[in-house]
Amino acid sequence: MPADTPGQGSPPQRGTSSRLPPPEGTSPPPPGLVNIANVLTVVRLLLVPVFVVCLFAGGTGWRLVALAVFVVASVTDLLDGRLARSRGLVTDFGKIADPIADKALTGAALISLTVLGELPGWVTALILIREVGVTVLRFVVIRRGVIAASQGGKLKTLLQVAAICLYILPASLSPPDWVREVVMAAAVVVTLVTGVDYVVRAVRLYRDPAGPGSATNSTSGTSSTSGNGGGADG
Repeated sequence: MPADTPGQGSPPQRGTSSRLPPPEGTSPPPPGLVNIANVLTVVRLLLVPVFVVCLFAGGTGWRLVALAVFVVASVTDLLDGRLARSRGLVTDFGKIADPIADKALTGAALISLTVLGELPGWVTALILIREVGVTVLRFVVIRRGVIAASQGGKLKTLLQVAAICLYILPASLSPPDWVREVVMAAAVVVTLVTGVDYVVRAVRLYRDPAGPGSATNSTSGTSSTSGNGGGADG
């Protein structure tokens, strides 16, 4: 005789959960403040002073350590955004801290290289004015929507990281000056062009939140973001 099995109306057996799944169409609970995406963002912020100290320490060994710290910090920028979006870990903290951490890392590297006399001040000024301006603009329009990530923005980040890495390399391992100057020039041009594009799209979003250029899909309710919950920075 087969063993009795609980029917549809039977009480739950010991050790099993009686909780039902949330009704269809309801929103999942918001993610907690402490999650892997936010931890990576904080780690990137903490690595900024470490990078600066290593860079100013001088010598081939410390230069290589500074390069390694910068690369690790840059990788966390890639990972925290992907984890936040794929695991539903987007938080208000991430929306604010992620772009600040990005700009702190880039700004610290550019300013340090300028102070060391290795990078013209006008290059640092142009890039930082654009980055800070776009970050402020992002916070201005964030309540109206998120601007969709652009390929230009991704290229900008890649060129900035590559150019800074070439400048961080110790002299004994550095390529010819013209190589890093060309890469940095490309980074500056793409940075400025994408900055103008971001401003144009931000103005359009501010005037018409449901119009083209917004990452929020009014039909599906989904959005595309860049960074740990933040919008694309062009």
